[in-house]
Amino acid sequence: MGISFGSINSGLPKDIVQQIVEAEKIPIKQMEVRKSKTEDKKALVGQLTGLVESMRGEILKNKGARSLRELKVNTGDNPNVSVTVDKNLAEPGKYQFEVLQLAQKSSAFSNGVEDKDKTYIGVGYIKARLPNGDTKEIYVDEKNATLSGVAKLINADTELGMRATVVNDGKDEDEPWRLMLSLSETGDAQRAEFPYLYLVDGEVDLYFEQERPAQDAKIKLDGFEIEVPANRVTDLLPGVTIDLKKAQVGEEFTIDITEDVQKIGGKVQTLIDGINNVLKFIKEQNTLDEKSDTSRTLGGDSTLTTIEGRIRSAVFAPIMTDKGPMRISDLGIAFQRDGLLKFDQAKFESVLAKDYKTVSQTITGIYTMENGKTPGFIDNLEDAAKIMLNQPNGVLHTRKAGLQSQINQVDRQIANKQRQIAQKEDILKAKFARLEETMSKIRGQGAGLAGFGQAINPVQQLG
Repeated sequence: MGISFGSINSGLPKDIVQQIVEAEKIPIKQMEVRKSKTEDKKALVGQLTGLVESMRGEILKNKGARSLRELKVNTGDNPNVSVTVDKNLAEPGKYQFEVLQLAQKSSAFSNGVEDKDKTYIGVGYIKARLPNGDTKEIYVDEKNATLSGVAKLINADTELGMRATVVNDGKDEDEPWRLMLSLSETGDAQRAEFPYLYLVDGEVDLYFEQERPAQDAKIKLDGFEIEVPANRVTDLLPGVTIDLKKAQVGEEFTIDITEDVQKIGGKVQTLIDGINNVLKFIKEQNTLDEKSDTSRTLGGDSTLTTIEGRIRSAVFAPIMTDKGPMRISDLGIAFQRDGLLKFDQAKFESVLAKDYKTVSQTITGIYTMENGKTPGFIDNLEDAAKIMLNQPNGVLHTRKAGLQSQINQVDRQIANKQRQIAQKEDILKAKFARLEETMSKIRGQGAGLAGFGQAINPVQQLG
């Protein structure tokens, strides 16, 4: 009877090595799952870091009393002026105002000529006396002996401080083109003697037939008449720019500069929203049920507890003002039952309208030369944000670094295991190759024995 063998010489499955290797890889898959969970946690820490950074951005925008402050101007929509304020320089106040006269610049209008580019007005020179008393001369040659040419020469000379424009006045069909000269600046100090035109051999005589002298603007402020050189008034009231639009003698109106309580309230609301975004994230992470996979979330993580505690401490901390200790809750900012902050903007605006100084000190603190800075609500929040975000020892940076260290450790374990498996695979392949070779020889020997048995038939030999 012959010897029976499997599909290969050893009788083992052809993929026996692969099966063993796959079994050895099971711990790697478990480590990759563990790494994936840690990466999920790290991503959540990154998300929380972004929320805290956004909160700190709003804190820095409103850190000082001046940056928090907003002013508004009410003129009763008076068309005579346009008023803007610099919140860093201006102060609230109410002023009675009247525009008596607008400032104007010196200007002149020449007689008309038939064609601005072809009518020959002669050669010579233009002589002008400037507001500072200097005299300036411009020579006119044949190339520029037209209205357009003269305008070009005047505009090319920056020392004149004049602007020449060729216009069609639309009044005279035969000689519609005129030269208009204007000084750059307004006001009495900018009065000019317009150029004398010494031009000879022209087809027409060119001269200035109309002139308008420069003048200051005149206004009344709280009943007192004031002259200013320009229609944009910037040094009358600190931080206030008044653009004069129209003179209306006898029409007095009010310029009322006040704190913009709505805009300030909007800034505080944005700040509270930033804080609530952090608190909402913490609340969502800590909301656990039987389906929660805490291995992939930050639920119960001490980092969340630390951050929430810092925010709560900043909210509840008493704040010193000139009127004594205050809390942020006195301004309409308080925790609700759901753990989030509620901003009562109506209450805030009401308190702000009554006492801006105390509200400002409660939010931004007080600075004095003697005692330095007494912290306000925003300072307390900033300190909390620093503890969260500072590198390398901030709460969030430390937590993120710890998770990354875990990921790196798992990566090293996976790499070591992969090297061990690769080495084991090589060893197994070598062993099974030798086994196959050995079994092949044994099989060959068995086949030889079987053949030998058929060649010598003992029954035949006995017969």
